[in-house]
Amino acid sequence: MSDSQSLFSHLVELRSRLLKALLAVMLVFLCLAYFAQDLYHWLATPLLRVMPTGAQMIATDVASPFFAPFKLTLVFSFFVAIPVVLYQIWGFVAPGLYRNEKRLIAPLLFSSTLLFYAGIAFAYFVVFPLAFAFFTSVAPEGVTISTDINSYLDFVLKLFFAFGLSFQIPIAIVLMCWTGVTSPAQLREKRPYVVVGVFVIGMLLTPPDVISQTLLAVPMWLLFELGVLVGGLYYRPEEDEPDQDSSENQDTP
Repeated sequence: MSDSQSLFSHLVELRSRLLKALLAVMLVFLCLAYFAQDLYHWLATPLLRVMPTGAQMIATDVASPFFAPFKLTLVFSFFVAIPVVLYQIWGFVAPGLYRNEKRLIAPLLFSSTLLFYAGIAFAYFVVFPLAFAFFTSVAPEGVTISTDINSYLDFVLKLFFAFGLSFQIPIAIVLMCWTGVTSPAQLREKRPYVVVGVFVIGMLLTPPDVISQTLLAVPMWLLFELGVLVGGLYYRPEEDEPDQDSSENQDTP
């Protein structure tokens, strides 16, 4: 098979797997579309619980009450279908991997999915109640809290992605240790810089309050420590190979 034919077959397979992943997302979306309003109410619950009595969310655009819940449902469908999406990615790249690489990548894909879900759950159940309680408590006197449903949706989706991606730190560290980019010892030496870095990232990715920043920075630091611990199991220090010329000289009588 020529290179052009091989490339064409890979492109056809990539297209097929992308379509399957997209189909999985759309099937989940069709199943959840009927519950779009309920999903949005569930998402808004952390804010609604801490809003002052009589306050409510508003829609500043005419079509927002319709489109905002369906936008949430589409994103939520992607979250639900992530295992299928990752399976299609795995099916595409697995034939080109060695056996030892397959043993590593498959568990990492599974762990990455669980960590992404864990980051979203942590944001919803821990960060949102504390952050929204803080925001509503510092409103100036005479200011009525009426959050736009589109603005709220964009805000929480950004936090979902921020926490979901930040929880991938152990996966990144294990890959770096396994490929030899760095070592657990080198990562431990850089721990002070990492601590400062996670707080800077927490400041950039979260709302401008100490609570949200700390609630992102501390888990990131703990995940870094977990990644270093697990990365030590996969790190293979490079052993000095015998010099080929010297070995040949030894074989020569």
